[in-house]
Amino acid sequence: MAFVGVTWALSAGCGGGGNHAPVALGRAWTSYGGNAQHSALSDAATQDLASVHWSRPVDLYPAYTNGSLYIHYGSPVITRANTVVFPVKTGLTEGFRFDAVAGATGSSRWSMATDYRLPPHNWIPSVTACLTPSGRLYLPAAGGTLLVREDPDAFVSATSRIAFFGDVAYAADPTAFGATVFVNTPLTSDDLGNVYFGVHVTGVNPAGVTSCLVKITPTGIATAVSIPTYSADMSKVTHGCAPALSPDGATLYVTVNSANGTGGSAGYLVAVRASDLGFLAKVRLTDPKSALDSYVAEDGTASPTVGPDGDVYIGVLENPLGSSHYRGWLLHFDAALTLSKIPGAFGWDDTASVVPSSMVPSYTGASAYLLMVKYNNYVQAGGDGVNRLAILDPNASAIESISGFAAMAEVLTVAAVTPDADYVATHPGAVREWCINTAAVSPATNSIVCNNEDGICYRWNLVTNTLDQSVVLAPPTGEAYTPTAIGPDGTVYAINNAVLNAIGR
Repeated sequence: MAFVGVTWALSAGCGGGGNHAPVALGRAWTSYGGNAQHSALSDAATQDLASVHWSRPVDLYPAYTNGSLYIHYGSPVITRANTVVFPVKTGLTEGFRFDAVAGATGSSRWSMATDYRLPPHNWIPSVTACLTPSGRLYLPAAGGTLLVREDPDAFVSATSRIAFFGDVAYAADPTAFGATVFVNTPLTSDDLGNVYFGVHVTGVNPAGVTSCLVKITPTGIATAVSIPTYSADMSKVTHGCAPALSPDGATLYVTVNSANGTGGSAGYLVAVRASDLGFLAKVRLTDPKSALDSYVAEDGTASPTVGPDGDVYIGVLENPLGSSHYRGWLLHFDAALTLSKIPGAFGWDDTASVVPSSMVPSYTGASAYLLMVKYNNYVQAGGDGVNRLAILDPNASAIESISGFAAMAEVLTVAAVTPDADYVATHPGAVREWCINTAAVSPATNSIVCNNEDGICYRWNLVTNTLDQSVVLAPPTGEAYTPTAIGPDGTVYAINNAVLNAIGR
């Protein structure tokens, strides 16, 4: 069958269970980056970082390479009733389940296996679920399918499986689909309960499915559009790129590339209609300094962030590789992708967080919001090892010291504090690097919570520009970047050394 703009009617489960947790006050943390714009903004005041309330493993068989973990552990999602749902890797290279615990105590509520299989990869990509406004939980599963749990707060709930290419087709040959069709991005839900994700296809399958962008409605109607429809020279949505939505929910953004699970390639940022995934616009992702194609990497998790004004931000690697110490760029576009704006000087494996300018009393510029990014400067790539966090002004430029190029002006920066024993002898200022790919923002406390490879989670106070609170989570461990999140009661969640930690007063 033709596989461009095809729509299928699907079955979806219904019902639910009881035994609900008490309703908390803050918003749910629904997906990677907290919401469909990936702003990582919370309306809850973070609790003080005084102690670890509870910890749970997110990997039963961590695969260390020379002491480092090259795996992007998926973001927890947190319901408004304060149930925390997170993925757990159950095998050395494959196998996943999702566990749910009470946010306040860490006590188990339920555990649900998924037959999800990873796409071809180098670093293990993130496996992340999403919550819809009605409270449904969608989980990635085998063969490009999703599992649906109707009530994630209940001990027992109705569940179902949805195959975007047809439940009957999947049931007829699940093995064939499981071997060739893979969900390869985190899941994102809009305000209407529609769910969006990317699919990577590696071979022939009974439904003729090819690599595509998928939408599933709350009533189980699926739309899938093959990626070459958007750009004939690209083959798939980038591994780990969580789809992002405009503030009005009308436009969906993803990056696409032609890689096959390892390395990376040139690519585009694509805008499509959220209603039917119809093409709107695309822009080639290029290095702002060299004008060469940027490198859209498979080992990263950089996903679009959409600002309150509709501007779109996406991280890429520089070209020539290494010319900016492997920091990459945060590219910046208007909502229509017709205007390229001031870039940021760090983008590799980072999803920018939105910071209302009122959170920074010292800021005197005109922008209504600022951006928080990781600002590492890797010794092993030619940098000085002074790994920092930064608040950037997306609408003001200044010559950035490392690249010598006009980039987003630095409003605040703060360096990590733990000396890096591997480099400090030759680079006296070298400190352990920040290991976040999306950092949670708490306007109520004018603070941001961030992980570091020194095994400590910090609170960055934007009023004093200090790391004013911290709690030790694990021994120092090199690792691929992981998210921080904030629950509706202000509990902070951070992953260090394959363990999810709940942190608070």
